[in-house]
Amino acid sequence: MIVVDTTPPPRLPVRDRTGGRERAGGAVSPMLTRLAAERATGVLERERGVLYLVEGRVVHAESPFAPGLDVLLLTHGTLEPGVWWEAVERSGEERGAARLLLDTGRIGRGALEVCHLGALYDAAYFALTPSSTPGRFRYGTGHWFGALRPVPVDAVERETLRRRELLDRLWPDPLPDSAPLLRADPAAAPLPPSRQRAVLALVDGVRTATEIARELGRPAFPTLVDVRRLAAAGLVTARFPPPVAQPPPALTLPQVNDPDITLLKRLRDALEAL
Repeated sequence: MIVVDTTPPPRLPVRDRTGGRERAGGAVSPMLTRLAAERATGVLERERGVLYLVEGRVVHAESPFAPGLDVLLLTHGTLEPGVWWEAVERSGEERGAARLLLDTGRIGRGALEVCHLGALYDAAYFALTPSSTPGRFRYGTGHWFGALRPVPVDAVERETLRRRELLDRLWPDPLPDSAPLLRADPAAAPLPPSRQRAVLALVDGVRTATEIARELGRPAFPTLVDVRRLAAAGLVTARFPPPVAQPPPALTLPQVNDPDITLLKRLRDALEAL
């Protein structure tokens, strides 16, 4: 009699993506995690941006690769330029620009918080980019905008990791994030959505994704998403930098022991010494 074992095979192990993300969260910036634990106040300076902390929470972030809060508020008429610059000039350590704007009723708290949080996460994504340059923290340094809605460090790190994973899924090549963009013309490319068409209209072989975001008055990360989707559709390519010209090798003359040449060299040296 043949006995057939019908016991199902053991399940294959499945990687816990959530646990991996949590473990990697502290690796985004160990210094930032330590500053959060000690409830530090000051500014963390990194290669591609800065993060301002108050009692271990992020209250503001800035990066040259992300349009600032002023761009997001002024481009689409959310705030008048004169109102913004007046608040900036009158802001101080005790009363930041955010408090002045809210106290004078120039903008609603909800609108200001949405724009500020968008700018904060946008700049933090670039500031927390892996870098070979060590960060530096200056204690007690505030920001003129003030603390509007502090964000926990672990929330900033989780969002940064989520954004990295999203971009990798859309298009694994990071070159279009920073290089000048060129338009491609595939034979049967689908018509992109209107949001992506606005980005595509500014692709001219010179502008980068950050410059396009600033001109459109949009946060940089959503623009990176649009650019990578356009790259995946074959509508955009990154312009490679031109190769750096290498200097020609130095000409090495052979050593010659001809007495006439030796005499000429001595005469030359004597004339140069006169």
